[in-house]
Amino acid sequence: MRKANERGDDQRWATFDCYGTLIDWNAGIRAVLADVFGEADADARLHAYHEIEPRLQRDGRLRYREVLTGAMRELGAPAARATALAESLPAWPPFPEVPAALGALRDRGWRLAILSNTDRDYIDASMAAIGVPFDLAIVASEIGSYKPARRHWDAFFERTGADRARHVHVAASLFHDIAPAAELRLHAIWINRLGERSSLPRLRELTDLSDLPRALETVVR
Repeated sequence: MRKANERGDDQRWATFDCYGTLIDWNAGIRAVLADVFGEADADARLHAYHEIEPRLQRDGRLRYREVLTGAMRELGAPAARATALAESLPAWPPFPEVPAALGALRDRGWRLAILSNTDRDYIDASMAAIGVPFDLAIVASEIGSYKPARRHWDAFFERTGADRARHVHVAASLFHDIAPAAELRLHAIWINRLGERSSLPRLRELTDLSDLPRALETVVR
């Protein structure tokens, strides 16, 4: 296997957001919220969580474990359960089609990287759950920045020397990934798992990763 920083114009790179794209973070978060606050309040608390998280991430100083714990406190969790969300993340499952799709990409010679708004121990646990090797993972806690800021992509290109014409970013979040990818003029495929609508530019829109290997082969040969 080549090292991540080995240069080569023949390399095709696919970068991924992890949580919401590869790992079912809504299911993971909601299960904890239902356990702490009750099933009847889980959906409302999940919606509130998605409002709180970007605010806590804004200055880049908090580790993701601290973001999760801070969000639980703001949601009104009792002190004894404030860390429940942070403790649960390593067990969040990958979406069912993800291992096969990523394995097919590796078989076709694609190099794979994760650009994630999390911590190293979390991403290591999630990559192990997916069960497919990645060439590189860049996490917020090590670069002091959360997406949608551009530092993840800057770090990726600095470390790999990847050819932008042979790189595609794959993600579910419009706010964290597809919008900044458009601003950076990067090729992007939107994994629209929630049936959303957007006018943001992207190469393709898929409902999950099942057809991703074929889609990537049509956009980067």
